[in-house]
Amino acid sequence: MASTKKPLVGIIMGSSSDSKVMHSAAMILDEFGVNHEDQIVSAHRTPTRLEEYARHAESQGFKVIIAGAGGSAHLPGMVASHTIIPVIGVPIMVYNDKGNSDRFKFSAFGGLDSLLSISEMPTGSPVVTVGVNKAANAGLYAVKILANESSELRKKLKQYKADQHRSVLKESEEMRRLGLARFANKRLKK
Repeated sequence: MASTKKPLVGIIMGSSSDSKVMHSAAMILDEFGVNHEDQIVSAHRTPTRLEEYARHAESQGFKVIIAGAGGSAHLPGMVASHTIIPVIGVPIMVYNDKGNSDRFKFSAFGGLDSLLSISEMPTGSPVVTVGVNKAANAGLYAVKILANESSELRKKLKQYKADQHRSVLKESEEMRRLGLARFANKRLKK
């Protein structure tokens, strides 16, 4: 499954500024060799495109859709309402209101608005929700879903978990050897 050229995961976001967060999902999928198709689909500015995207995702055989959105965060729930493909929602805290400034703004409620909008879907249109700005976790969750049908991905996930385990043990040993203050100072300098 992981070696196929056909995209298995769709990554969508409501705005180009969301790419600052959503690229982490793509990086995880790339690390596991999972092909994905990435698009900007706005629930509010392009509602007909959203409907078309859901049909496209089904016709292309996508297994999972990762949808990131900030503010009122309707994108994940709206795409879920148009498809039977599992949707993973990524609440986004940082956004740019498309003004002339390159400066990013923070949502009025620090991402809580997005988190609640995505996680509190009504019965009948479920969306799995990861933490605010946690697109990498959405990518990992998509890989776990795909691993149900792929022994290759299951093997890669087990290796990923083993690597995490070794990393923590290595850091713990370094902290024990250096002491907490020196360890923390070393980390701050990186």
